[in-house]
Amino acid sequence: MAKKSKGNRIQVILECTEHKESGMAGTSRYITVKNRKNTPDRVELKKYNPILKRYTIHREIK
Repeated sequence: MAKKSKGNRIQVILECTEHKESGMAGTSRYITVKNRKNTPDRVELKKYNPILKRYTIHREIK
C-alpha cells in the first residue's frame, strides 16, 4: 500500500489566462507538480495553447 503523507510536492492545474479573457470556446489546461516549500505562491509558466496556436502565460488555479 502507498504511504499517505503530506509531502512538499503537490499537483497543480495551470490554465491559460489569455484564452480565458478572449471568450473563445474551450480551455487550455496543463497538470504539473510544484514544491510547496520552494514556491508557496501561485505558479506562472509559458506553455503552448493549441487553440490559439501560440505560447501564452498559464497561471495556477485552485
